[in-house]
Amino acid sequence: MRSKPHTPAGQALTGLILAIFRLNGRLLLAGDRLVAGLELTSARWQVLGAIALAERPQPVAWLARNMGLNRQGVQRIINEMRDEGLLELQPNPHHRRAHLVVLTKRGKEAFEAATKLQVPWVNALADGVRLKDLATTQKVVAELCERLESGLNDDASERG
Repeated sequence: MRSKPHTPAGQALTGLILAIFRLNGRLLLAGDRLVAGLELTSARWQVLGAIALAERPQPVAWLARNMGLNRQGVQRIINEMRDEGLLELQPNPHHRRAHLVVLTKRGKEAFEAATKLQVPWVNALADGVRLKDLATTQKVVAELCERLESGLNDDASERG
């Protein structure tokens, strides 16, 4: 049985997805190199950022969901960073077992140091790219994330 051919939009989105996969790999490699001197990896930096930029302390499951990652992987990184003194777990008044993840002073300093390295790097990377194009790309990626999170991907696979 032959599958249906891509629509023009489906073909274009497939190309975009493949480009995003390549970009993700390159961003992780560049991030690893950028923060290696801080004894961080891209994964640890990403977790630090999720904690630092959250409006309030969150449990691991919420952090993982907001990052689009699985809870077990984020839990492993959090356990390692807790053992190294970069963050701590605090009691959660709403859930006895799901502790809240909070940066320690050392964790805040590590995130600030990574940010100081990131700013000139990202400014150079963005140099020459039109702001309008970046804004449009961000909007499209955000919309795709929203659609995936709302379960439209499950509906599409059921129709196919």
